[in-house]
Amino acid sequence: MALLVCIIILAIIFDFINGFHDAANSIATIVTTRVLTPFQAVLWAAFFNFAALFIAKYLIGEFGIADTVSKVVLKHYVTLPIIFSGLIAAITWNLLTWRLGIPSSSSHTLIGGFAGAAICANGFGTIHAAVIIKIASFIILAPLIGMLISSLITIGVLWAFKKMHAGKADRTFKKLQLVSAGLFSIGHGLNDSQKVMGIIGIAVITFCSTSPDVVIPDWLKMHDMHDMHDWIAFVCFGAIGLGTMMGGWRIVKTMGSKITKVTPLEGVCAETAGALTLFLTELLKIPVSTTHTITGAIMGVGAVKRLSAVRWGVTVNLLWAWILTIPVSAILAALIYLVARLFLY
Repeated sequence: MALLVCIIILAIIFDFINGFHDAANSIATIVTTRVLTPFQAVLWAAFFNFAALFIAKYLIGEFGIADTVSKVVLKHYVTLPIIFSGLIAAITWNLLTWRLGIPSSSSHTLIGGFAGAAICANGFGTIHAAVIIKIASFIILAPLIGMLISSLITIGVLWAFKKMHAGKADRTFKKLQLVSAGLFSIGHGLNDSQKVMGIIGIAVITFCSTSPDVVIPDWLKMHDMHDMHDWIAFVCFGAIGLGTMMGGWRIVKTMGSKITKVTPLEGVCAETAGALTLFLTELLKIPVSTTHTITGAIMGVGAVKRLSAVRWGVTVNLLWAWILTIPVSAILAALIYLVARLFLY
């Protein structure tokens, strides 16, 4: 029981770190266009991060992404030390990339850590290859989809509002940015909170199935992901909201100004495209990176102005960070597992 409690606490810590690590995704454009102050922006984003819980539970009616994450490793190979090692690796990589100001993917960090520890424990046959391939493919597909949608939206908006006075357009789109940032924050909450729900859920299921002699209270008992307790969802969505309130200012600078300079109109287009991409992947039950999604969307609006408006050198560096995230997290988790198993078995 002690190890399970430790895993739940670590998962919540990871969720909190994910919030401030990815806060920039939701607020970078709204801060750099001076629609809201940084403090106002993180409060706005945190509110919608948590509001996503009620959309998932009562409107969508399921937590499909949580179920997908729980299936990264085949169920009968999952152990608590594997989950523990994966979480430690994910937290370590997230803190390192935050310190360096690199907008890497918390999603792929978590999945890479979970898979890497399992592979170290029992070999490559322990992972669900089809699930990992589908998730990994969206390292490329998510930013491309975001870029395509944002380019189309930007072209449409520029055509629809071409006769509007520049000053009026600027004021109008500053107000609309409140809506688009809120929508993207909902998508962020829907996607990222469920990844941690999946980890906590599979940890609880593993504990229940491997502890026949332990009296397990009803509020903890789970046999599959459809038994997900409300307290797990509440804690995960709450933790990411609190983390967002802490902000991630190093990454705000990268996302909001280093890729391309963003106007209020372009901010609306990028955030709306990012939100639509996240809603699409929610329906497909695919955990994707909100970082990758909004980066692609920002690149899309910049490319509509002119290709040279996008600092492609920055995006190439980001792409390398994205590609390396899963293997680096997996290797780190494997090393941590080799040490952890000496004490946890």
